[in-house]
Amino acid sequence: MTALSLAVGRPTIADRVFSRTIAMDIVLVAAGAALTAIAAQVQVPMWPVPITGQTLAVLLVGTALGAVRGGIAMALYAVLGIVGLPVFTGSSSGWGVIAGPTGGYIIGFIFSAILTGWLAQRTWDRKLLRAFAAFLAGSVVTFAFGLPWLAISLGNLGYPHDLNSVLMGGLYPFIVGGLIKAALGAGIITLAWFAVRRSDRRSTEAEHAE
Repeated sequence: MTALSLAVGRPTIADRVFSRTIAMDIVLVAAGAALTAIAAQVQVPMWPVPITGQTLAVLLVGTALGAVRGGIAMALYAVLGIVGLPVFTGSSSGWGVIAGPTGGYIIGFIFSAILTGWLAQRTWDRKLLRAFAAFLAGSVVTFAFGLPWLAISLGNLGYPHDLNSVLMGGLYPFIVGGLIKAALGAGIITLAWFAVRRSDRRSTEAEHAE
């Protein structure tokens, strides 16, 4: 009998390490939200959008957990911040953060995790170059939500919100860092798969040796 689980579709790296059960899914989702909250505190203060470790955490969580659990983890992260837990950048919280310049990025995290998780479930995370491409795609999704939201927020605050101003504040400073994070994340996830496959080979060899 198949155990009840939030995981849908092909297994991800998390499924190769942990059992697929609803209890484990809850733990993994909570851990994904917690990792993102911790990464949010690693920041280079900038305005209107700071440089943080969040995006790397989001990409790793989505890839490791898959589309459903990854998306739920990021939705949980957003909800925890909205209700008052200090999980956003700079230990901030509340609806005001979502309504502010960075709110679109936080919403985008949900869809970024879903996309990277979906790609991981189609084995894009097994090879370095494809994993890198998947992480880049996830980053693009985050900006696709973050930039329009930033433009609206800047306009509401009385700041310039033309295309160049929005790109200067919300995209250009993050391009190099985004490429580095995508490469780092791709390296981490492909190394994790290498370790799992190596462990499987050793287990098989040990069984044949008996």
